[in-house]
Amino acid sequence: MSETMPDPDDRPLTDADLARMKRTPQVKVVRRALGLTQEEFANQFHIPIGTLRDWEQGRNVPDKAAEAYLRVIARDPDAVRRALAPMTAA
Repeated sequence: MSETMPDPDDRPLTDADLARMKRTPQVKVVRRALGLTQEEFANQFHIPIGTLRDWEQGRNVPDKAAEAYLRVIARDPDAVRRALAPMTAA
């Protein structure tokens, strides 16, 4: 029985490798799944466009409250839209 040789190109990623890798920010995935442009997403969900762009480009990350808000948007965007809609007088 022959022993296989380890593949030098298939080494585990180091912490430095992971730090260099670009990850797709979740906000971009959510926005694209909803079929919205950055401007549309920012307007509909009351997020400053600069903040949205920073999140999507990895210059900044959403804080815990923003992460929770994005999770709610991802799960039920229509409920968020209704909650943010101007209230009408009864």
